[in-house]
Amino acid sequence: MRNTEHKSSWVAAGLLFALLWSSASTATKVGLQVAQPMVIAVSRFALAALIMLVYAHVIKRFRLPRGREWGQIAIYGTLNIAVYLGLYVVAMQEVTAGIGALAVAVNPVIMSVMAIVLLGKKLESKVVLALFICLAGVLCTAWPLLGKAEVTGKGLIVLLASMFSYSLAAIYFSAKKWDGLHLLTINGWQTLIGGLVLLPFLIFFYEPAGNQYTHTFWLAVSWLAVPVSIGAVQLWLWLTSRDTVKAGLWLFLCPLFGFVIAALLVGEPVSRFTIAGIALVLGGLFVSRQQSR
Repeated sequence: MRNTEHKSSWVAAGLLFALLWSSASTATKVGLQVAQPMVIAVSRFALAALIMLVYAHVIKRFRLPRGREWGQIAIYGTLNIAVYLGLYVVAMQEVTAGIGALAVAVNPVIMSVMAIVLLGKKLESKVVLALFICLAGVLCTAWPLLGKAEVTGKGLIVLLASMFSYSLAAIYFSAKKWDGLHLLTINGWQTLIGGLVLLPFLIFFYEPAGNQYTHTFWLAVSWLAVPVSIGAVQLWLWLTSRDTVKAGLWLFLCPLFGFVIAALLVGEPVSRFTIAGIALVLGGLFVSRQQSR
């Protein structure tokens, strides 16, 4: 019974994470219509960190990080917030929302390689099979859209670099001992530290004429801060704390959800390739879960 409940929680958390995380590319593109990338990023992180830290330490009275935990959070926040999301929001200026969501699918492969190289882990055959099935699903979904995507070489390079940082951050987080430190505390402080690392870049590149603090700006920032930086990241930390490689497989759903969100918001068509891709990805996720039995 407990095993069934655990699997149900895993599936629910994975699906909700993928849905929220995949919405970030569209929300970012909306925000970029009225503001510079660093303004969006730092505003997002400041709002998210404020909410999480007030809730964690003022309302819930969770303990503060101590000793080596501060260093671990600083490294994690730099990789997972400053480098990954800083580069991501810059890249989104030169790639479409669909490509931004599609790039997330690269992470499970990168994580698997890093787990072997850095942690000495060995991939089981069923996980390898699941990776290939999920990748086939992503490629199937993206195939009719890639020729229409307006991207630049620079945008793709920056986007790929951000994915490497994201994967490295996930491996780093799973490899460290946190001594019971609450996930909300970790997320709050890593978000604040990541935002502070980006602050000098905001100041240096800031152009007043390039920013309009309209309802569009605040809607985009609020969505990125609360459902994505708080909700999705909390779910991601929970998933990676249990199994980094398997958690990474949920990222395969992000581009598929991303295309659906784009269809609902901007009227992009959902083709038979999209439906076939979703079926393949779900099949791959099912295969990955079978190895624990």
